Amino acid sequence: MQKINKSAENDARLDVMVALMAECSRSQAAKWIEAGHCTVNGSEKTKTSFKVQAGDEVEISIPDPVEMTVEKEEIPLEILYEDEDVAVVVKPYGMVVHPAPGNESGTLVNALLYAMEDLSGIGGVKRPGIVHRLDKDTSGVIMIAKNDMAHESLSMQLKERTMDKRYLALVEGNLKEEQGSINQPIARSKKDRKKMAVDPEGRESLTEWKVLERHRNSTLLEVHILTGRTHQIRVHMQHIHHPVVGDPIYGAKNGVKASRLMLHAWKLDFDHPRTGERLHFEAQPPENYQNIVDRVRRETR
Repeated sequence: MQKINKSAENDARLDVMVALMAECSRSQAAKWIEAGHCTVNGSEKTKTSFKVQAGDEVEISIPDPVEMTVEKEEIPLEILYEDEDVAVVVKPYGMVVHPAPGNESGTLVNALLYAMEDLSGIGGVKRPGIVHRLDKDTSGVIMIAKNDMAHESLSMQLKERTMDKRYLALVEGNLKEEQGSINQPIARSKKDRKKMAVDPEGRESLTEWKVLERHRNSTLLEVHILTGRTHQIRVHMQHIHHPVVGDPIYGAKNGVKASRLMLHAWKLDFDHPRTGERLHFEAQPPENYQNIVDRVRRETR
């Protein structure tokens, strides 16, 4: 049980205050409050709409997560490479990487458990072998650690920025330059805890991009991320007023029509954890991505 205590600075609803304290969604905060895990000035409160006054002492006791058993599932999986230490696979669009409430099955982890005998345990029961994530609606290449040695090596390469990750992104509008970089810190949005946002108080986030193709109302980019923040490319492209096409969270309201998020993890380079050999992998975009690119090409002609 984790306890968080904070003095309120402004008048606010209790669920809003708890969400800010715990850096969670208001719906999750409401569940904890209604379950009796929250006190104000030592008195238990169960109404989410309770008005917290400036100076009130708010304490939330966050229940320990219940470990879940993750089942192996026979799900088709494209494996680009596999040896005793690492594997590189292609995550389909629409697949969640690891089990979570609301997505307990059908995830990449469920597929990996069926396809591979050994996965590293550093990520815990719910995230075996997972070193980095891709959003549910992002397709593409992802690396897997098959033992703890490999996991630690790959994690260090991510931290030291020696790993190279490049994406294909179809973005709204036409960028003036042929290439550029975005160096803007990212943090969880103070207005909507489900979103991320550029924030001076956030963590350093660096994205590089270059134009591959120009279309009538969109631009196809190669995007290189040097940091791995949640929603980094999507937030940075929105920040420069060229959001990723088809983005349901950060996208344009009347933008280019697309049936999916037009973000694809295209290329991945890293050093093999055991041999030190530099490995390069590439995953061509799936049909549902390529069809949209082909359509905007035709519309441009």
